Amino acid sequence: MLIRILLLSALTLSAQPTARELLERIKTQVGVPWREPTVDTFKAGDPDTPITGIATTMMATHDVLVRAAAAGQNLIITHEPTFYSHLDGTEVFEKEKDAVWAAKDKFIRDHQLVVFRFHDYWHRRRPDGILEGMTNALGWQKAQNPETPALYTLPAISLEKLAGQMRKKMKITVLRVVGDKNLLVTKVALLPGAGGAQSHRRMLQRDDVEALVIGEVPEWETIEYVADAAAQGKRKALILMGHIPSEQAGMENCAVWLRTFIKDVKIAFVPTAEPFWMPR
Repeated sequence: MLIRILLLSALTLSAQPTARELLERIKTQVGVPWREPTVDTFKAGDPDTPITGIATTMMATHDVLVRAAAAGQNLIITHEPTFYSHLDGTEVFEKEKDAVWAAKDKFIRDHQLVVFRFHDYWHRRRPDGILEGMTNALGWQKAQNPETPALYTLPAISLEKLAGQMRKKMKITVLRVVGDKNLLVTKVALLPGAGGAQSHRRMLQRDDVEALVIGEVPEWETIEYVADAAAQGKRKALILMGHIPSEQAGMENCAVWLRTFIKDVKIAFVPTAEPFWMPR
């Protein structure tokens, strides 16, 4: 009986698609030619591992990995890096025998997880998978500019009320705002994540952008730029959602999209916890 159970388990496992095979399906469905170089590669684990469940997430934090493994999800599709840098290089951690990296790496290996980063091509897809998910989560679909999807025309609202609505709707603990809280806003741009000061500045230079919503940026770049603009009396403001909240709904959208063509593996969205908290 035991041998029969083991044989049935082995046959069931062998029938499951591997992570590598699932990636090939993604490549055919994303609608953009897959070219190198890209950060969209396997970051940990054996790509030939049979997959019993898929977890999409904003960031493959240790907490996310633990929850995914407990739910039987051994392929983690993450939007952002796993090992603390854009290219996920681990050489320096190995050299320094870093304890935090070592514990995370060990957990991945012990639980036979496979981590794949889905960043470049989820953004390159049309519509952009992250922007689509965030637009839907914010309820801004009807306000979106069809020709320039990052632009929105909202009913007039004060900057303070707009930021408050966004914080409540997206359940953000720490949301920061730069600019006059009483500024009446109708023209908003959304650039999730960390698009960089240059793209932020170009958007803010537009006459049809009063408030720019981003994830994060160094404080001496876009933040200082908007503070100076506000001090000069210009109608400019900045809302910083935090990197994870600014793209989180985009990876929930990824799970929905994957389910349209992956039918033989269960897919779940595993939210990444916002790392910040406010003292009382």
